[in-house]
Amino acid sequence: MDVIALVGRILFVFVFFGSAIGHFTQTGAMAGYAASKGVPAAKIVTLGTGALQIVGALMLLLGVWADLGALLLVIFLLPTAFLMHPFWKETDPQAKQMAMTQFSKDLSLAGAALLFFGLYAGAGSELGLTVTGPLF
Repeated sequence: MDVIALVGRILFVFVFFGSAIGHFTQTGAMAGYAASKGVPAAKIVTLGTGALQIVGALMLLLGVWADLGALLLVIFLLPTAFLMHPFWKETDPQAKQMAMTQFSKDLSLAGAALLFFGLYAGAGSELGLTVTGPLF
């Protein structure tokens, strides 16, 4: 089971590393999109959320306070779903469908991150292949 937990962590965090790279390599475009959604200080927020994703994903991946890492990802995902992908505000059917897909993805990932949080906060280092035990 230790190896399965590790593989699950690797597969789960993959998407956050890709997203974070975009936050740092395409900051202007991503900040522009965030600003169009009403996010204040969009460039700073874009860089901050990129850092939040990297830190949370690394913590979960390496098993360094994996529970905290998972919680950081939830803190990123929930506001992102509601602020960046409000499908209920879209009038164009195609834009509405794309926003709904992204909203659903963010909520699903937040649910999975909460599950990781619960598993690592509860079972902690018993899941194995972690650097530290849980913080909580």
